[in-house]
Amino acid sequence: MGNIISSSNSGNSSSSSSKPFTNPFQSSKLLSTLRASRTKVHVPVPSGDAASKQPSIFSTLRWPNVSNPNDFIPLYSDCISKACSRTQEYLLFKDPEDKFHPNPEVLTQIFLMTYIGQSINLNMMATFNCTVMTPEQRVLLGADWVWAVLEKPTKNPRIQIAVQVLHTPTREAAAEDYPAEARTESLQMAQRESSNRTVCERMVDFCASIGKDCYALFLFMGRKNDAGGIYGVLSNNFQAAIGKCDKIDRELIENFFKGSRYLHTPTGMLQTITTKRDEEPLTVLIKFS
Repeated sequence: MGNIISSSNSGNSSSSSSKPFTNPFQSSKLLSTLRASRTKVHVPVPSGDAASKQPSIFSTLRWPNVSNPNDFIPLYSDCISKACSRTQEYLLFKDPEDKFHPNPEVLTQIFLMTYIGQSINLNMMATFNCTVMTPEQRVLLGADWVWAVLEKPTKNPRIQIAVQVLHTPTREAAAEDYPAEARTESLQMAQRESSNRTVCERMVDFCASIGKDCYALFLFMGRKNDAGGIYGVLSNNFQAAIGKCDKIDRELIENFFKGSRYLHTPTGMLQTITTKRDEEPLTVLIKFS
């Protein structure tokens, strides 16, 4: 019995040694089949400048750049902010000896020079420009300067804002006085031609002659209860007051602020103008500073 068991184990052992285990994945025939079936794809590897210019996969997900016709509005707001800050330094200046008082003309020029300088720095003159009036034009038209929203590519004015600066009553008396040496013949003719209307009425007539896309903006440099504040009343409908009021002057325009609960920002003013319907009357009160 023991011999039979011993003989059986011996036979199994010799059988295992005669047929060693073979890994099927080491078969040269199988490997060649797998290699033949594998698809070879050649991926070019960029080098040098080509590698740095490869676009990101996320770049294809970005919205394309679309020109916004109102891109000038934040730039305008920045220019106004700087012009108001600079002008307020002089509006609020008080000479301890009470001998020095900034001239209205000087205040207007400080505002304008600061605004124009910043608008040039921001390169916005091609979309929103500023045209300063000559002394004769100021007398005839009543405007100190005109802002204009320009169309592309013609650069024709799409919207115009004629601006007249109104100073505090203590400075107002000197606002239209020109030195004798500065009164040229053409300026004297302009003064005679416009003597039957107030300076405010001249600008209202000027804007009305162009149409509802031309706005009159009366810019207050200081008011009774806010000497350093800069405010504005803008409208394309002042013409409606002619004939209903004795005259259009500073007092009438300043009455627009009575009972007002909301004042636009310079940004809000332009957004309102550029989004309103054609020929729609519009009046807006603004706090510039």
